[in-house]
Amino acid sequence: MSTDKENKALLKARDWYPTLLEINQTISRSKNLNQALEATLVELYNKNIILSGLIFLVSEEEELLRATAGVGNRTNLNQVVYKIGEGLDGRVAESGKTIIVPRISKEPLFLNYAKCSGGNRNQESSYIGIPISTEFRTLGVLSVLIAYHPRQNFQSLTIFLQLIASTLAQTIRLHQMLDQERRRLLDENVMLKHKLQQEFSFHNIIGNSHEMREVYEKVSQVARAHTTVLLRGESGTGKELIAQAIHYNSLRAEEPFIRVNCAAIPENLIESEFFGYEKGAFTGAVSRKKGRFDIADGGTLFLDEVSELTPMTQVKLLRVLQEQEFERVGGLNTIRVDVRIIAATNANLEDLIARGSFREDLYYRLNVFSIFLPPLRERKSDILLLADHFMLKYGRLHGKAVKRISTPAIDMLMRYHWPGNVRELENCIERAILLCEDQVVHSYHLPPTLQTAESSDTLLRWSLDEAVASYEKELIQDALKSSRGNRARAARLLATTNRILGYKIQKYDIDVQRFRRG
Repeated sequence: MSTDKENKALLKARDWYPTLLEINQTISRSKNLNQALEATLVELYNKNIILSGLIFLVSEEEELLRATAGVGNRTNLNQVVYKIGEGLDGRVAESGKTIIVPRISKEPLFLNYAKCSGGNRNQESSYIGIPISTEFRTLGVLSVLIAYHPRQNFQSLTIFLQLIASTLAQTIRLHQMLDQERRRLLDENVMLKHKLQQEFSFHNIIGNSHEMREVYEKVSQVARAHTTVLLRGESGTGKELIAQAIHYNSLRAEEPFIRVNCAAIPENLIESEFFGYEKGAFTGAVSRKKGRFDIADGGTLFLDEVSELTPMTQVKLLRVLQEQEFERVGGLNTIRVDVRIIAATNANLEDLIARGSFREDLYYRLNVFSIFLPPLRERKSDILLLADHFMLKYGRLHGKAVKRISTPAIDMLMRYHWPGNVRELENCIERAILLCEDQVVHSYHLPPTLQTAESSDTLLRWSLDEAVASYEKELIQDALKSSRGNRARAARLLATTNRILGYKIQKYDIDVQRFRRG
């Protein structure tokens, strides 16, 4: 139950509520923590509530108390550093409790006496140290000196200062959380950039065929230049992957890589997407918006399916390539940018020029350094490498311990003509991983498009006997592969006899020597 003395103290503390409101408003207007702390002390000083004051923050890593803001002191704040438990302020931080000293001249633990109250040793003062705490820990200390009065009642002023300390605690905690999040995002950004540079290094692109080695050589030649690059090849050959490899191995690797699918943006929006727009440029333009060229400034802009650009956009793109400048939609100011262009197309641009749907001058601007990506059917030696890569990738992604692809499945992959190229192969392997119930991808896990294709030597309609025979042949081939052509070991793996296995090998015309070579 509250005493009359405490009630009077609370009533008197209410006289300071307008000041508390002003301090709260000042803190909310401050853009950084130091400004907020400094403004709090200045408000108390200007209202003649305190003679001087310091705000300390706890440095948990160093176990120190550092002065962050001060008023009415002649000291350099950087020099006011205490250990936790050292002096009055250190004791407040250590205990988490308020300390009041009516006469600081009588208190040997007060370490700042010579530096406070203007350094006037003849002016007696009283000390109040308030912990700035959350329910979990002490964040700092509000340390103030007030004019000494022999009959000073500290209760109401202490309540008032505790309210201020509570407000500061929330502000400090919020700024610390924001600072931690900012540091985390910066660290994550550095880590992601490093990961991107590793992931999109052209040394990590799968394929060692002669055709792909030529692509790697061209990428290494052009990556560190600022030259415009035109990537050509069928859909699904990995043009975006090569574009990223060029960017992340270039001098612009730390700057943005912005991708634009020219075919996916509606014709009436493509200009505003490229160049942005000013407020009021059209109905719905309630604020200025940056375009892709703005965002990519200093970095690389990847124009995928560039052949789909409208004639009007081609004209504006040509100007940007020539002058590196443009105007936003509805704007009058010319904006200069430094952007590297990497364009990609699966269309025959020469035919489009002949038909008048693609500008010849734009073609020559884009076709400075051309790289042709071969279709997968022309780099058959890379199919198994890519299939193994995707098997491991999607095995990890879907939590399946798939270890290999069966020989019949490999044969089927090698015979297929892959009209969708690497993208189609990746989709096929992901589907197979999802269907796979053991550690081996079998031919029946592959999509029907592969199993019914003429090149796969499979029938459109199988009888039950034919389906069983095909499955039996595949199991025998897998066992022979695992045993490296050892018939006795293969028979044990299949839980059958040597004689029966020999009969089946002869029946299905299986070349055992092939597995011994493997």
